[in-house]
Order: sequence, then C-alpha cells, then structure tokens
Amino acid sequence: MQSMSINGMQAVHTLSLTPLAGEHHTDALQALYQATPDYWAMYNWPGVPAGRAEKDFQAVAETPGRTMLGIVRRLHATDPRAGAELVGLVDFRLHWPTPQTVYIGMVMVSAIWQRQGIGTKAWRLLEPWFRQPAQMQKARLAVEQFNHPGHQFFSRIGFQLTGESNRLKVGEKFVRLLYMEKQW
Repeated sequence: MQSMSINGMQAVHTLSLTPLAGEHHTDALQALYQATPDYWAMYNWPGVPAGRAEKDFQAVAETPGRTMLGIVRRLHATDPRAGAELVGLVDFRLHWPTPQTVYIGMVMVSAIWQRQGIGTKAWRLLEPWFRQPAQMQKARLAVEQFNHPGHQFFSRIGFQLTGESNRLKVGEKFVRLLYMEKQW
C-alpha cells in the first residue's frame, strides 16, 4: 500500500501495472490523453487529437516488442472489487534499438495525479522486471529538449544524458530530442 496526499488529505491507494489492449482500453487511454493537456500544449496542439488512442494501439500491434502498460490505482485501497482507474501509461519496446535494451517511449501520468510520485512508483514496479526476467541491460529514451519536467523525472530515477540528440519534425515544428540511458 502506498500513501499519498490528495488536496491535503491522506489517502491510501494501491498502484499496479496492467497490459493495455485496444479492444478493451481505447476509450480509457483517450480519456487519459485528454487528462494530460500540458503534454499536448508542449507541441502547440490545442488538445489531444481525435482517435489518438486507437492510432497508438495500432502502432503497438504493428511494432515487435512494443507494449503499453496502464498505471492503475484502486478506487478503494482495501476493496479491489470497487474497481480501478487508469491514471497513467508506460509505453516501451524490448530489444530496441539494440538487443538487451528497452526503449521507453513514454511515461505519462494524468495531470491531477502528477507530482505525487506515481510515475516513480510505476518505474519501481517495472524496473526489476526489465532486469529479470526480461534480461535487459539498459534502458534508453529520448526526451524533448523543452520538456523540463520529463528531463527532471528521468534524471531522478537514474537516467543520464548520453550527449546524443536528434531533430524530429512534429507537424510544422522541429523538436530536438535528447537521449538518456540507465545501465544495470
């Protein structure tokens, strides 16, 4: 059980990770995307594009080794029958771009749950699995140069800048990606 403060009140919630599948989770993922307006604003988009979750699930299905895990929290800490809600997402690809490397495509947490340690707790659940049994030797990711909260988050959980960067065209805008890695 994990304790976190919500609007000054202490609440206890259990977090877990669950595989997401388009046939079951498209609406929930689209709602999560809508609950993260700052992410889309970084790209100067007015909001999440319609059908984005469906498009992302299709890309996952077409990409070997790629998985989306939902970060879910119980609605009632002691009663799992009360249900759970999707509060975040971890998108990754095993053995890419090299063998025994996991590439982290995204860690996203709903705006109302950000800065409460949920991303860190999700990483702590997932990282041991990457090491054993998945037998990954390092994790790699790219963070947008202007995504200061993302850079800070990944630095706090042990990622370091590699010195590599790349430019990517997103819509009409070019974005500089900074690569980070964590070795095990």
